Amino acid sequence: MAQWIHASADSRNSPRAPCRTLQVTGGLIIVPRIPPGVGEVVKRYPLTTLPSVPHFPEEDLKLRATSIRVRRGGNCPNTMEVLQQLLRARDLPPPTTGGGPLKMHLVSPLPERHSQATAQIISSFPPGPDAAADAAAINFEHCLFREGHQAPASSYIFRSEATGSRTIVNHNELLDMTTDEFLDVVEAFRGQGGRTWWHFEGRVPETTLGCIRALRRVLGDGDGDDAATVSVEVERPGRAGLRELAAEADVVFYSKSWAEDCGYLSAEDCLRKESLTLPRASLAMVTWGAEGAWCMSLKDRQLVKSPVKTPVKQVVDSVGAGDTFVAGMLYGLICQAETWDVAHKLGFAVALATLKVQREGFGGLGDDIRMDVQSCADGGPSVRR
Repeated sequence: MAQWIHASADSRNSPRAPCRTLQVTGGLIIVPRIPPGVGEVVKRYPLTTLPSVPHFPEEDLKLRATSIRVRRGGNCPNTMEVLQQLLRARDLPPPTTGGGPLKMHLVSPLPERHSQATAQIISSFPPGPDAAADAAAINFEHCLFREGHQAPASSYIFRSEATGSRTIVNHNELLDMTTDEFLDVVEAFRGQGGRTWWHFEGRVPETTLGCIRALRRVLGDGDGDDAATVSVEVERPGRAGLRELAAEADVVFYSKSWAEDCGYLSAEDCLRKESLTLPRASLAMVTWGAEGAWCMSLKDRQLVKSPVKTPVKQVVDSVGAGDTFVAGMLYGLICQAETWDVAHKLGFAVALATLKVQREGFGGLGDDIRMDVQSCADGGPSVRR
C-alpha cells in the first residue's frame, strides 16, 4: 500500500508551524524525541535481488548472471536509510527541529516477528555507535507482523549490461496495510503534542487517500499541536488516482517518467500546469534526470531549478536515486527548515542523488556529502570525492 512520512515543515513555504515529527506510512517512521515525533513508511518490497546480466534473456534459454546482490529495498525504506545517514553525518549542521533530535520508526507489513526474513530486514538498518542514545536509530514496534508468513515481499531487478535497462518482477504474499490498521497507528500519536509530517509513496492510491483523510480527521491539518503535514510521491506512469492523492498533499514529489507519460516535455511545464490542481500544497517538485530538479513554491508560484553541478563520471547504480532525492529534500524541510532556503534544499537533494548514482547501494552517502559556505550561497552543497 502507500507510504507516508511525517516531519518538520519549512515555515517559509508552508502555512503551518515547524513540526518535529516525521512519519512514513507503511514502512518507516521518523520521530523527534522531545516532543515525540513520528515518521512512517509503507514498505512494499523489503528484499530486492539485483542480478546483472550481459543482456536481457530470451524466453526459455539459460543465461549466466555476471553478478548478483540482495539488499533491502522499497521507496520509503531506502529514503529512511539515507535519512539515517544524514542525521549521523559529522559534516552536516545539526538539525534545527526546535524540540530535540528526530526519532525514526518503521511501519510496514512484515513476516512473522521472529522470522529470519524480518531479522534480516531489521538488521539492514545499522545501529549507531551508541544505539541507546542514537537519535537516528529506527524503532520497529509499529510494524504489522503477519502471522503465518515467513517470506518478505520481494523484488527482482534484472539489469542489462548491454542497454542499461531494468526489468522488475515483484512478488508479495503479505497483506497490504489497511486503512483501519493505519488508523490504529495514527491514534497512537494523538495527543503527543508535536506536529507531524507524513510521506506516502502512493502505491495503492484509493487506500492511501483513505489513510490521508483518516490522518487529517485524527490529527488535524491546521495550527493545532498535533496537526499533520502530508507529502506524496506521484511516480508510477499510468497509475490511476495519483492526481487525487496530490490534491490532498502539502508537498508533492513528481517523477520525470510520470510527467512524460502525461505529455509534459519539460519540468517547468509539468509544475506550472499540475500546480493548478493542488489546492493544499505549499511545494511541488519534479526530478528531471541529468538536468537536475525543479521546485515550485505554490504561495508565490516561483520556480527554482537546481542543475547537476558535479559531472557524473559513471552511472553505477540508479536504483533508488529518486528515493535519495526525497531523503535530501525531507532532510532540508525537516532538519534545516529555518536555516536553508528552497534553493539550498533542492541543491542539496540533487547533489545527494548525483552522488548516489555513482555507487552501488546507499552506503557512505552521509559521510561523502558535506556543506560548504559558498555552495550554500550558490544554492547547493559540495560533494566530497
